[in-house]
Amino acid sequence: MRTLELNLPTFEVDIQQKGKRYFIKCLVRKKWLVLTPEEWVRQHFLNYLFTQKQVSKNLTSVEYGLDYNGRKKRIDILVFNKNAKPSIMVECKAPHIKLSDNVIFQIATYNAQFLLPQLCITNGMEHLWFQLIEGKYELQEDQTPIA
Repeated sequence: MRTLELNLPTFEVDIQQKGKRYFIKCLVRKKWLVLTPEEWVRQHFLNYLFTQKQVSKNLTSVEYGLDYNGRKKRIDILVFNKNAKPSIMVECKAPHIKLSDNVIFQIATYNAQFLLPQLCITNGMEHLWFQLIEGKYELQEDQTPIA
């Protein structure tokens, strides 16, 4: 299996093959998931949050369920603060997906009911962080903020 190079730290990834399909073990949920390019990015970004930004696994939810206009949606990564309040939302895309206005619109839509202080979109190669400042989200020059 050929793995994708990302602009994230590498780590010992737990992968197994069943038939023609590959699976990766989720760092948070501890279950085997189909290894897609987006899942590859999600697991590497989780590793980055845990090892580089000292985010607690216990305060992290993956594929957090959300009801939006009667439709079921899932937030890729939702980080909670020590008071169990959501504080950071991350939307992961496969490396070949451009971080476009459509991706920004997607995370903004998911965030409408939270209004979190930090948002991030990533395709594993590029990571765009947005900070809520005076009621408006601003793209951060330092693309590695974590509260």
